[in-house]
Amino acid sequence: MSQTLPGHATYPDVFKPITLNRLSLRNRIFVPAHTTNFGEHHLPSQRHVDYHRERARGGVGAIIFEAIRVMDNTLGRPQGVSGYLPGAVEAFAAVAQAVHAEGAALMAQICHMGRQIDGEFERTVSVSASDLRWSLGATHPRALDRQGMDEVRDAHVRVALNMVAAGMDGIELHWGHGHLLQQFLSPMSNQRDDEYGGSVPNRMRFPLEVLQAVRAAVGPDFCLGIRISAEEFMPGGLTLPMSQEIAVAAAQACAIDFIHVSHSAYHMSHSLGTQMADMAFGVAEFRALPQGIRQALRAASLNTAVFTVCKYRTLQDAQDMLAAGHADMVGMARAHVADPALVNKYAQGRADEVRHCLGCNQGCSQRLERNIAITCLINPRAGQEARWPEAEQDRSANPKRVLVIGGGPAGCEAAWVAAARGHSVTLWERSQQLGGQLLWTQHMALRQDFGHLFHHQQQMLKRHGVHIELGREASPQAVLEAGFDEVIVATGARASAVTPPQGQALLTQEQALADPQALGQRVAFYDLTGEWTALSVIEHLADLGKQVTVFTPVAGFAWRATIYSTLSNRKRLRDKGVRLVLLRQLLAYDGQTLTLEDVSTGEVLLEKGFDSVVGAQYGRSDQALELGLKALAAQGQRANWHLAGDCISARTALEAVYEGHALARAL
Repeated sequence: MSQTLPGHATYPDVFKPITLNRLSLRNRIFVPAHTTNFGEHHLPSQRHVDYHRERARGGVGAIIFEAIRVMDNTLGRPQGVSGYLPGAVEAFAAVAQAVHAEGAALMAQICHMGRQIDGEFERTVSVSASDLRWSLGATHPRALDRQGMDEVRDAHVRVALNMVAAGMDGIELHWGHGHLLQQFLSPMSNQRDDEYGGSVPNRMRFPLEVLQAVRAAVGPDFCLGIRISAEEFMPGGLTLPMSQEIAVAAAQACAIDFIHVSHSAYHMSHSLGTQMADMAFGVAEFRALPQGIRQALRAASLNTAVFTVCKYRTLQDAQDMLAAGHADMVGMARAHVADPALVNKYAQGRADEVRHCLGCNQGCSQRLERNIAITCLINPRAGQEARWPEAEQDRSANPKRVLVIGGGPAGCEAAWVAAARGHSVTLWERSQQLGGQLLWTQHMALRQDFGHLFHHQQQMLKRHGVHIELGREASPQAVLEAGFDEVIVATGARASAVTPPQGQALLTQEQALADPQALGQRVAFYDLTGEWTALSVIEHLADLGKQVTVFTPVAGFAWRATIYSTLSNRKRLRDKGVRLVLLRQLLAYDGQTLTLEDVSTGEVLLEKGFDSVVGAQYGRSDQALELGLKALAAQGQRANWHLAGDCISARTALEAVYEGHALARAL
């Protein structure tokens, strides 16, 4: 990129090149390793090639490929990508060539996940530093003996050499996130009584053996670094002072070119909930960690570069960290899932076009947890790069007059994408404001980042000339008479009150958000969804000082949301005094007393003393327009209409935005 671009002056430290060993990078932004679930037959797929090519084209300095497994007993899932199976070198070479062609470097993150892999998929035995589970739902791992450690070390070397042969520009050994090498480093997971347990030098012994073996194999001139978790956020785990000691000792014991500072461990606790910090976390909450590691390295006269990661969403975030001298490179993972062209847009003075990550964890983390290929709520193109180029580059060969009915997330997405493709688009919204059901997020302090979606969609509607009519009700006859070529119906869903078999209906979540003062102090919340919305409303009411008790008939809580968020949320709810009562079926509510059945025993229980009771269930799809259009079609009056979003079935914004986008692509 030319040095005359406006963003280079605004973010001078971001666009300053850096050299790591003999690897020169064009700027200080990298895409950290993040699991995509795009793997096929345990190898990188064409989807990987397309995905990483687009992010390299978007201007980043480097990309670190997701965790590359070193042995059968760490594959974990069908999509788990290996670096040792036949065909690995060729498959990784295809990704490297695509990234290099766009001017970026590609590094390989090499990893053994240890006890996090229970072995059910591979029919192998889980291994770790000690016989300690990471979760009560996991199997007990086998503590590695000397032979097992030798096999793991040699497997890392084999994969490292394959990555060099594939044309990778660097290697990152994973010492973090509670994976196997961190399981040796952490006093929480390493309770050995031999020379590999106890003191920090002893716990470092095996990770250093692996690191030194890889360095010897790849040679002194190849870029090599480690990723560490500087803080595990759990009692008895790694702390920043401990990690400072580890970082300095590692850099002194082996020639490493960078230390990538992350945090957390795969442990079924608050620790894991911090790993991909969602919108409830502050943007600067973890930035003292790389700062502390870099200070310790410099105090020891070590010039090892420090990489930082977590909740960097803008280049100003990165510039501030770099200018302060707290890091040498800034990782933006979810930010690049949301917008692969982020760096170029800032460089070219087009920051207002950036799709900023919401931190919702719905398209990425939640699908990751479910072993589904990741996507993104604000960017449905993520993982679909070959199928869907940028909308402006996907012009329709047959421009049409398109009517979109409904200004929620599905309707707004459909409207701007269709307009960007060259269609003439009009949007009718019955209310006086765009946003649909997501407008309720503006009532909740910890869900404000959904505003990035509103902002992006409305900017794009304006940029592509969508004609918007607010306060416009769409009757079936009016739709037909308007004479559009295509009609997209995105009328959403309406709030639906939970009504027990006996007694009166409960307040809806919308009613609770509209007038929280009317709820009183003691609030019961009955959840039938397990969804993000209920989770958000519960915490919001607690933040307002309400004494909240949650009842649900299932054996879990927030079961539709991802543990990458619910584990941290659960800690916050505990700190805020929210009481969770599971296996309680609502039978009746008379305005004062809740009659509940203990699902496990059948016992009938009475709960009193609540000032109000809020119920969460999915809304009812608004099908009035659809049914009206069908009725007219039966009379011979037809229009080309399609459905998107909650008017099909009430779900979440993730599905709504995707369906609106997909419909606009199909026109």
